[in-house]
Amino acid sequence: MSDNNLTQTSHEDWMRKCLRLATKAMLEDEVPVGAIVVHKGKIIGQGYNQCNSLNDATAHAEMLAITAASNTIGDWRLNDCTMYVTKEPCPMCAGAIVNSRIEFLYFGCYDEDYGACGSKFEICGNVSLNTPAVVRGNLLAGESLALLQEYFFKKRQKKKEF
Repeated sequence: MSDNNLTQTSHEDWMRKCLRLATKAMLEDEVPVGAIVVHKGKIIGQGYNQCNSLNDATAHAEMLAITAASNTIGDWRLNDCTMYVTKEPCPMCAGAIVNSRIEFLYFGCYDEDYGACGSKFEICGNVSLNTPAVVRGNLLAGESLALLQEYFFKKRQKKKEF
C-alpha cells in the first residue's frame, strides 16, 4: 500500500483504533499501548500490551499485532503493510518491525528513555538496514501521552497508599 493513498484524517482514524486498544490495556492494568497492522485498508493484526496478564516480557502491543497479522496472511513478511502504535516502539519491537518488512510506521508519542525510532535509538528508518520502514511520529501524540501519564499517575498513587 502506498503511503500516499492515506490522508491525514485516515491516519488519525487508525490511530484512534490504537488508542482504544491502549485504553483496554489500561483497564487491564497494563501499560496503555495499542497497535494495529493495516494492509490494503484493512486491519490484519492488532494488539495491546499484555506483559503482566500473559507473564511474558515480549507481549508488547507491537509484537502481538505483528504475530496476529502474520497469522492472518500466512506469512511473516508483512510487505506493503503499515503499523500504527500509540507510543514509539522499543528496541525489541523496532527490530521486529524491521524484520517483518513493515513498510510504514506511524506512532503517537515519543519515548525519550527507550524509543528506537528516533528518540534514544534509530532502528526503524535506519537506511543502513536492509528493510528500513518509513517512520512518522507525533500522530495524536497528546492523546497517547495522556493515557500513559494517567496510568503511571494512578500507579504512583497506589504506591503512596501503602
